[in-house]
Amino acid sequence: MYNKMGQKFGLFRLLTTFFYIIAGSSALAQPLDAPSGEPILTIEGNITNTNVGDTAQFDRAMLESMGMVSFVTSTPWYSEPSEFEGVPLAELMERVGAQGTEVEVVALNDYRAQIPISDFSTFGTILALKRNGEEMPIRDKGPLFVVYPYDEESRLQNQDYYARSVWQVYKLIVQ
Repeated sequence: MYNKMGQKFGLFRLLTTFFYIIAGSSALAQPLDAPSGEPILTIEGNITNTNVGDTAQFDRAMLESMGMVSFVTSTPWYSEPSEFEGVPLAELMERVGAQGTEVEVVALNDYRAQIPISDFSTFGTILALKRNGEEMPIRDKGPLFVVYPYDEESRLQNQDYYARSVWQVYKLIVQ
């Protein structure tokens, strides 16, 4: 095969170009570095971008370097609205090359919840690392907490979404 400029286009290049188009540019363009600190999150399952065996592991610095966003929202767990700051879960799924429709979120105490991946882009769901500017300790829902912007849409203020709001997260399994 030849490209528009008449250069030979080998089968390997054709296949990698095709995969690049299908999988999306971000997963291929930015390989994951191995965590240099203590990993606080492991993502496994149907992912294409890994850094430790067949998993993607992240330390705090890696998550923070992805670019954090924040919003203020009320929750059933705190008496006053709180500012939550964290990584958009839609971007995190893109970064690991998630190839699924759901994520099983696992907490340190083995509580598990199934979340449709579509929630992440639809609602701007984040994996919060901070509340009111402070890192969240394990005793206060840390180190990671799935948070929806509950005040933005009344449909988020119900048990279905509260049950998906897992705290003390340490693992995501893409299904």
